[in-house]
Amino acid sequence: MGRGAGFVGAAAAFAGLLAFAGADRAEATTYTLSSPTATVVGEDQTVETVYEDTLYDLAKKFSLGSEELIRVNPGVDPWLPGAGKKLIVPGRHILPPGPRQGIVVNLPEHRLYYYPKPKRGGPIEVITYPVSIGKMDWRTPLGVTHVISKQKDPTWYPPESVRQEHAAAGDPLPALVPPGPDNPLGRFAMRLAAGKGTYLIHGTNNPIAVGLAVTHGCIRMYPDDVAALFPLIAVGTEVRLINQPIKVAWVDGELLLEAHPPVDAQGQSFEPDIEQFAEMLRTAVGDTTVAIHWDYAREVLQKADGVIATVALEADDPNAPVSPPTSPQGPDSDAAKPNTGQ
Repeated sequence: MGRGAGFVGAAAAFAGLLAFAGADRAEATTYTLSSPTATVVGEDQTVETVYEDTLYDLAKKFSLGSEELIRVNPGVDPWLPGAGKKLIVPGRHILPPGPRQGIVVNLPEHRLYYYPKPKRGGPIEVITYPVSIGKMDWRTPLGVTHVISKQKDPTWYPPESVRQEHAAAGDPLPALVPPGPDNPLGRFAMRLAAGKGTYLIHGTNNPIAVGLAVTHGCIRMYPDDVAALFPLIAVGTEVRLINQPIKVAWVDGELLLEAHPPVDAQGQSFEPDIEQFAEMLRTAVGDTTVAIHWDYAREVLQKADGVIATVALEADDPNAPVSPPTSPQGPDSDAAKPNTGQ
């Protein structure tokens, strides 16, 4: 879109309505980047529910964590949304900052990105999945680590602290949990060097919890997702754990903003500090001459729902007038067209 298009409200990308009943998986998790500098992948859309839908099932279908879908559809009963409800499906993502190699997990986003090593002369790809992250005293460590081992059908040996917690709650755990439907690690596990080998990327026997801070410091994936990722990851693969609640990208002279609820040291989400968020946005913009619509930017930062919004235009004149966000556009507009790697 050109500069004259003005601001595109968050809802503009959802103009194409898809009938959900009988549809195949609507949102692939593998994207081919149009160039090495591409910054945005995926597309936002809306779906219409049928009577047997739950938001938890729809989240899994569209490669989202349950909280991602619930947050952008406030007021909808996640268990009984009812037939004929039009739901926002936020499938568009700004790629996280930093090297595009190995695995990157952005904790506030509850999302994992994997960059396969491209073949010589081949395109750059990224594969992305929703994840759960650690909570309470089981802190998922930040920084660069790597995969030190892989195991199919792992046995779970609950740490003593976890066994004590369960015992205090009247739910004692055995010293080991063998492979099977009761094993919280699922069928596949990849052990990280971080924390002296105590942290894992693994599956789950509780898919509803994917996208929440519910695990004991580990990174939990949907069973189908970890089954797809497991054979792609070699021992030694770099894993970068980051805490980036705000992501920005310049696309065609427009500043795109994606904000997520920040997380504390225990992995728990909390209400964003708008002034702190605003300062992070200023830092991201840097020295670029830009006309930011601050009222709208603060609204996006306050919502922190992960939906990408255009909040600024690159301007030769820093005093250039700034238009407010436009109303949603039709399915034939540029804003509504699928974006598979800008």
